[in-house]
Amino acid sequence: MHPVDLVIIVLYLLAMPVIGLLLRGRQRTGADFFVGGRNLPWWAVCLSVVATETSTLTVISTPGLVWGTGFTYLQLALGYIIGRILVSIILLPRYFKGNLVTAYAFLGQRFGTAAQGVASLAFVVTRLLAEGVRLFAGAIPIQAILASYGIHTAYWHIVLGLTVLTVIYTYVGGVRSVVWVDVVQLALYLGGALVAVGVLASRLPSDWLSVAATGNRLQFFDFTSNPLFSQYAFVTAIVGGAVFAMASHGTDQLIVQRLLATRSLRDGQKALIGSGIIVFVQFGLFLLVGAGLWVLYHGATPASLGLTNTDGFFAKFIVEDLPVGVAGLLIAGILASTMGALASALNALSTSTVSDLYQRFRKQPLPEDSALRHGRIWTLVWAAVFVVFGSMFSSTTGPVIELGLGITGYTYGALLGSFVLGLLVKRASQADAVIAFLVTVAAMAVIVSLKFAVGGKSVGLAFPWYTLTGVLITLLVGGLLSLRHRAPALTSVG
Repeated sequence: MHPVDLVIIVLYLLAMPVIGLLLRGRQRTGADFFVGGRNLPWWAVCLSVVATETSTLTVISTPGLVWGTGFTYLQLALGYIIGRILVSIILLPRYFKGNLVTAYAFLGQRFGTAAQGVASLAFVVTRLLAEGVRLFAGAIPIQAILASYGIHTAYWHIVLGLTVLTVIYTYVGGVRSVVWVDVVQLALYLGGALVAVGVLASRLPSDWLSVAATGNRLQFFDFTSNPLFSQYAFVTAIVGGAVFAMASHGTDQLIVQRLLATRSLRDGQKALIGSGIIVFVQFGLFLLVGAGLWVLYHGATPASLGLTNTDGFFAKFIVEDLPVGVAGLLIAGILASTMGALASALNALSTSTVSDLYQRFRKQPLPEDSALRHGRIWTLVWAAVFVVFGSMFSSTTGPVIELGLGITGYTYGALLGSFVLGLLVKRASQADAVIAFLVTVAAMAVIVSLKFAVGGKSVGLAFPWYTLTGVLITLLVGGLLSLRHRAPALTSVG
């Protein structure tokens, strides 16, 4: 890699904390730190949601999916849009009506402190694992760059550096800094991807799209695969994707926190639905990059090019083939997505820890200045924990984007199921909800590990079904337990 590219990357790494500090606004209370004073414009929150859910998993891993499934991954994005629409209609109004800081406060109002704490704890564990995968993915291109200069370093060194730079502005500015830096970072990595498409197209024959289509790399819909075991079968992607989005954007504090920082319910709804449309376009862009790479490398296998898996194709192209300056821009964009996702996770985890766990079990509200102090302390704590978790996935051999999505299957169904239980089963009590939640998590641990012999291969249930399966288990267990009550235990919120 040319020294100019390295300078661009270093300047970016130094600039992001500075931008975050400049845009932090006044941080006087816990509400300022956790939800930006509920005064952020919807379009900025919309872009922040996209940046938060994108991460390096999308930038690095999505192009490589073309090798195995063509464009069928886009079907999931259609399901995501449907799920977001449902969240904006069903859950968001209840969050805004209750003037809540976290999604799990709804469970606290509906069931009680224990249900809120259990849900928050599940969020913490899930986010640690999922963001650990994201951090590892962000270290992949950095290690490749350093190796090109003859510098060989461990993944955890890179993870530590990214975390330290990110925590600077997250600690000081809270969600306001995180959102505005997300906006800058989204523009950077999408701009870099567009430039990469242009450079890639200039190196390909004029009929490259026809070549990709002939090789079945542009297939969009999949109506033939087994919907139980293929994550990109049409029914699986649409239904499973919609339910997954309801959990990820309706019950995951990582996203809900941003929506609660908007000025009104209508603004939150516009930010949420708009983000789904942008994500669909974004997925299409990265899959288009993958199709071009497939033609450029003549459909070569990862092993034939010295790569571990398909995630390495885009990183290889960036490091070896992009012109001076462009490679640096795109690597900076990939780092942008990694740091943005990490900053979002740090802020969401500190918010949930203080609001759902510490403050609830303290039995009395924290003064606003004390809530702000605790939020910053927990930001540092979780940053240190992330360094450990981000170094746990260096031995993975499959596409990291699928690994990241699969991790959420353990808890997303139980989380969404608890919300649905509270809305639909009026007589369900806190004990019913907590028991159903724990049973579902245990059941999903078994279900996720199950393997079936299909077509001579050992395969598991397609990951888009994980969330729906968890929801159904929670409703079944919670509903049956509620039959013990002669009268409704609590009144539903909203």
